[in-house]
Amino acid sequence: MADLFDHQTFPDTSYTAKDIEVLEGLEPVRRRPAMYIGSTDVHGLHHLVAELLDNAMDEVVARQASRIDIELEAGNYVTVRDNGRGIPVDPHPKFKKKSALEVILTMLHSGGKFSNKVYGAAGGLHGVGLSVVNALADELSVEVARDRKIWVQDYVRGVATGPPVKKGEVQNRRGTTIRFHPDPEIFGPRVNFQPARLYRMARSKAYLYRGVEIRWRVDPSLLNKRDDVPEKDVMHFPGGLEDYLNTTLDGRPTLTPDPFTGDIAPSNGDGQIEWAITWPEDGQGYLNSYCNTVPTPQGGSHEAGLRAGLTRAFKAYGEMTGNKRAARITADDVMDGACALLSLFIPNPQFQGQTKEKLTSPGAAKLVENTLKDHVDHWLSGDPETANALLARVIERAEERENRRKAREFSRKSATRKVRLPGKLTDCSRENAEGTEIFIVEGDSAGGSAKQGRDRETQAILPLRGKILNVVTASADKARENQELNNLIQALGCGTRDRFDEDKLRYERVIIMTDADVDGAHIASLLITFFYREMLELVENGHLYLAMPPLYRLSRGAVTVYARDDAHKEELMNTTFAGEGAVEISRFKGLGEMPAAQLRETTMDPKNRNLLKITIPPDKAKFTAERVESLMGSKPELRLAFIQENAHSLEDIDI
Repeated sequence: MADLFDHQTFPDTSYTAKDIEVLEGLEPVRRRPAMYIGSTDVHGLHHLVAELLDNAMDEVVARQASRIDIELEAGNYVTVRDNGRGIPVDPHPKFKKKSALEVILTMLHSGGKFSNKVYGAAGGLHGVGLSVVNALADELSVEVARDRKIWVQDYVRGVATGPPVKKGEVQNRRGTTIRFHPDPEIFGPRVNFQPARLYRMARSKAYLYRGVEIRWRVDPSLLNKRDDVPEKDVMHFPGGLEDYLNTTLDGRPTLTPDPFTGDIAPSNGDGQIEWAITWPEDGQGYLNSYCNTVPTPQGGSHEAGLRAGLTRAFKAYGEMTGNKRAARITADDVMDGACALLSLFIPNPQFQGQTKEKLTSPGAAKLVENTLKDHVDHWLSGDPETANALLARVIERAEERENRRKAREFSRKSATRKVRLPGKLTDCSRENAEGTEIFIVEGDSAGGSAKQGRDRETQAILPLRGKILNVVTASADKARENQELNNLIQALGCGTRDRFDEDKLRYERVIIMTDADVDGAHIASLLITFFYREMLELVENGHLYLAMPPLYRLSRGAVTVYARDDAHKEELMNTTFAGEGAVEISRFKGLGEMPAAQLRETTMDPKNRNLLKITIPPDKAKFTAERVESLMGSKPELRLAFIQENAHSLEDIDI
């Protein structure tokens, strides 16, 4: 065994105390920016402005401010101003050589939101927002109007150029103004702010707190013909979420004469809940949620409470009116086709990650459910005509769901006996389609690992050979002759185009599972294009998903975790594996090289995996068709124009 430890196997590299780095101040942010803002592309860039708007809105929610200004200037400069209390400028009691202003701007996890003494409900919770913006800006200037005095301090890449300087006195002015320029060393020289995106961000904040006035201004040289953005605007919506809902409905007829709205402080005094819900006749709905004015696109516990509260209320109304069919409805039946907005204000919310895309506060679900349920009860019983129409709609959805399930059960039983299935398909054993899923994988190697790691009862595996045909550019004859596409169509059993029959779909979920690299992304794009062109209803009805396999495995001692990409790996290195001890990092070359147990644990097990549902927003149908044609079609000049126009922000494009 001794030869395993000779110098040839393990080169003699020095590793001593001098190799241990301690990152101080804002250096961790500049070294690993993605850990704090998600990425250094256009998403992360706009997250900087979101942090400043969140801070300003926290002053509004605390009823210490009524107005916010946001300005986008030429040269990629952004200014955010509020008329709140102004950041304190007096010496900090612990760091007496620094003002409180400089402490907040240069030290992570500093601020006034760790307790409820200054802010009852706040979106900036971690004390890193303003300091992160400062760290990632090559220029930042802060102006504080407080106690009838104006103080100014400038920073360069997170370092103060001097102490706060008193610039004069004012009588009727207060608040904080931040003007900054993102550092090209971090974001690159071509990643610029987008006026339309900033305008939508500011407008959504104005809807979320009905008392606030948000003033918008953009340099006209930054606007183009495609931007539906005014040069100047004053946003103030006294109706709050109801105004937001009516704007998005844009006159579409609904089953409710007026939206069901409410703005209630729960009886325990912990926060505020506002909602606006209606059911449009065309069934084209959405659910947008927020916590402390922070958007939560991935939902979370407050959305779960909304769904549960509405479902309980509809069931209770059905029981009260003697409608026994109401007992079978589920939250999906109630929310199907509903347009819903939910805004929650609570102290000390818990979010998933610094970018705050999902609320994980355990008590939020019950808080929203119990508060909402009582008001839905009163609303339904107070308007029986509307309540009966809505209940009939919800029961109809439930019966349609049951009928589809029964049809799939019958279809699947007959399909497994009569339909000739492709030879490479490893089918699942469950006879009905409910709860089943088929994984479409690239190659026999990945297929082998997937077959070993699957749940034999509910999970089927179909390996495909390489990259499938691009159905946008291929002729109809060539598509019909393609064996891989024929295998896929045969395995699903539902037909294509005008012969598509959802009731014959043999699986509830169709999951594309490709390698976590560029080739895998290309194959996934071709498959998504195939489903969009050939089985559009499968996509529209929520059957298509994209698996999210990890790219790295990190382990130290008994701790093993998986990272989905480089940014996630760096985040784990600075959190889970921060401290002493070497970390073993393995990069998966492909799913075929991943042991079956690991593939199941990370990508296939419903308890642990992450899936992306492929959907087409109702208002983006035309846009999607045009985008598929330009990016996947036979005209390379359209792709070239798209790349030239959007290369600096490609990840921000809706496809």
